[in-house]
Parts: sequence; structure tokens; C-alpha cells
Amino acid sequence: MKDHFTRWLPAIAKTPHRRTALSIAGVAALGGLAFGPTALAAPVTSGPHAGAVAAIDLATGKKTVESGLTNGSDKVPDKPHKPGRDKLIPHGVEGAQSRIPLDDAQLANAKAIVKAAKESGVGERGAVIGVATSLQESKLYNLGHLGAYNDHDSQGLFQQRPSSGWGTPDQVTDPDYSAKAFYGALKNVGGWQNLPLTTAAQTVQVSAFPYAYAQWEEQAADIVQQLW
Repeated sequence: MKDHFTRWLPAIAKTPHRRTALSIAGVAALGGLAFGPTALAAPVTSGPHAGAVAAIDLATGKKTVESGLTNGSDKVPDKPHKPGRDKLIPHGVEGAQSRIPLDDAQLANAKAIVKAAKESGVGERGAVIGVATSLQESKLYNLGHLGAYNDHDSQGLFQQRPSSGWGTPDQVTDPDYSAKAFYGALKNVGGWQNLPLTTAAQTVQVSAFPYAYAQWEEQAADIVQQLW
């Protein structure tokens, strides 16, 4: 894994059937790297990188949508038919929280991750872990290969590596496939339902920034609460 990248260049969007993948000619290292579906957790090497939000804005433009998912208050009021906070964040958040606005592409990808959570049987908590993981890995963008600045061969919403057994490049850049692959690996983590979000996500992803996932738990919960 490359240690540091500081340049972000505009993206070229590709729109094949059923998905949209973004390729960036030069990017900073994304927050984590999914080595393989059965990998063990890696030691801490650094904290979360800076400039990720600005870089994604530069790569994709700043189109945002007005919805409670983007820039509302930290907590969305519970509704009778929506999952409660006790299910979404059963252990409380860990540390300071981050929040970014979502555009149409990010919202569509979040919906795909939540849908995959339902179909995979991981429930609301699994959906929160999945959305938070993608927020850290790709800011909910379905990233294609990033050229010379790619983190090895990691791609897609979860930055999964084809060379590590996650699937073909076409598969890991398919939102439904990549989300279900993530959830399949998550279900192999013993007691994942009772683990802090960052521990559950890190055990699957084996990121160089293992504590970075925790900062997205609040926004991920808001997203799942509204989309469930």
C-alpha cells in the first residue's frame, strides 16, 4: 500500500449497465484497503487521511441533493416503522464524527448497500457497518481503477482487491455484488453484531487506517434509518 498521496485530479465517469464506476487519474490513498474476505486485522499504522472530501468534490463536482441524508441534524427523529438508534448504534459512537453531503450517485450507492444488507440477512446494524465502511473507503463512490495512484488493485465502493479473492474488477465495481461480498465476509467474523463498528469493519477490510471507520457511524445510522 502506498503510504502518502497528495494530488487529486478530475475523474472520468464510466456508466456501464447497472452501475457507475469512477476512475481517477491521480488520487490520494483512500481510507482503507480490503485485502481479502478472510484476512485478519492489521496493526495501526496511521490515522485517517486528510482532504478526502475535498478530493471527491474535485473529482466529481459539488452537486448535492437536499435530503435528510446530506446535511440535516446529527440525529434524525425516529419513526415508528424505522429502526431505532438502539439497533443502529447499540454501543454508541466512538470519537469525533464526520459528515459529508451526498449527491445522486452516493445516495444510489447507499441504497444498494442497504438493500444488500436486507437480502444478506445482516439487519440494520450490518447495514450501518456497510455504509460506514463505504463512506470511509470511497465516500460512497463506486471507484474504478485509479491508474498509477491506485491502492494496489482495489476498486469499488469497498475498495476490494480482485487479486485477493474478492472477485473480478467487473464484480467488485458492481454495488450489489461488492456489498454482498462485504456482508458475506462480515458474517464470518465471530460475534460481529456485538463488536464496535470499527472493529467489525477493520476485521473484514484490514485497513491501514483501522480507526477511521468509527467517524462515519452517526451519518451511516442516519442514512440507514431513512432508507430501511
